[in-house]
Amino acid sequence: MCEAFHNFMMGLQDFLKEYFLGFWDYETPKVMVVKNRTLGVIYRGVQFLVITYFIWYVFISQKAYQDSETRPESAVYTLMKGTAVHGDDILDTVEYARPTEGGDVISAILRREVTHDQRQGNCPEFFQVASANCTADSDCIRTKDKFDEFDGHGRRTGRCVQYYNHTFKTCEIRSWCPVEEYAAVREPPLVEAINFTVFIRNSIHFPKFKVFRGNIKVASNRRDMQKHLNKCHYDEEKDPYCPNFKLGYIARKARESFSELCRTGGVIGVFINWKCNLDIDPSNCKPTYSFRRLDLRKDQAKSGYYYRFAKYYNNNGIESRTLIKAYGIRLDVIVHGHAGKFSLIPTIISIVTALTSVGVCTIICDWIMLTFIDKNEIYSERKFDEIVKEPPVAISTELSYIDSFGSNHSDLSEGVAL
Repeated sequence: MCEAFHNFMMGLQDFLKEYFLGFWDYETPKVMVVKNRTLGVIYRGVQFLVITYFIWYVFISQKAYQDSETRPESAVYTLMKGTAVHGDDILDTVEYARPTEGGDVISAILRREVTHDQRQGNCPEFFQVASANCTADSDCIRTKDKFDEFDGHGRRTGRCVQYYNHTFKTCEIRSWCPVEEYAAVREPPLVEAINFTVFIRNSIHFPKFKVFRGNIKVASNRRDMQKHLNKCHYDEEKDPYCPNFKLGYIARKARESFSELCRTGGVIGVFINWKCNLDIDPSNCKPTYSFRRLDLRKDQAKSGYYYRFAKYYNNNGIESRTLIKAYGIRLDVIVHGHAGKFSLIPTIISIVTALTSVGVCTIICDWIMLTFIDKNEIYSERKFDEIVKEPPVAISTELSYIDSFGSNHSDLSEGVAL
């Protein structure tokens, strides 16, 4: 046992000594030319791919030589414009736009379900509410006794009453009566809303480069600019600086049916993208727009967009209200910005990275040579030399040539067969 431990300690000591002495050795690359056509094609092919990647993608496409800023400061102002005839009424922005003028979110009412003359009182619960149907008072538990198990339109009184003019009964509730699902009047959609115009003004600031830009082109004559804004509509080619968008145009670009939006409502994202190359004149920095539906269409319970609001009034001394469930299109304006300008530091970093990556080609080809081609370990014998002291006879080790059939060079006396 003691002898085994002694041998172990001696072996460990020799290992640590060899490791310590080897730590101070100096390693230098040795140049060896291998005249193998297959290996040469692989080497140049990998080099070509790496160089092409850095030139085309890193430097040209991604502009890695630029210092960039991706979190600009931005401000958005929106305004809905247009009028429509709905029955005998003329609707303006106060009637259908929420808010009438706002920030990065604005919506337009496309269809309404109206419940007239609601008052505080007792009335039957809607029959499709869970556990609302009953045959006797014992089927209806008062809300204050079992609040957590009830989900309806009001607080249950504990009575079972006739459901309006029908023969069956439901539990009575205290709420705004009659309930919306029973008394709501569905109005036809506001089809003229397809021509409503949304005015979107956006200004953006890149603090790092001290550059301000806006999506409205500045004109020398303010009156001419205002006339232009009153009659123009956005066109990517003809008028990219016009901030007026028709709702029909937005729905079409988002690949949505406007009639379907009138039925269920929907949320559409208006994406304003600023990609600015500040190596050229900042006036060439123009916004681009894209549109996409944001709410989930596959999940019918969560798709669409609607909200409720009420108009209160006093009817013969009794507080009453008109409840309106509004289906509409909501626009969320989302601004993205990216600006870049030439800078020496990222340029140097990118060039060094490119040169380092080219060196990977040598590592790959060395692995292929030593793993798949060097069957007789002749390459490895010439690639790795260990020099303990100066040799008695000076030999050239700076450059050696190995071909697939043999060598006529003075430093190699034997051919290398592949």
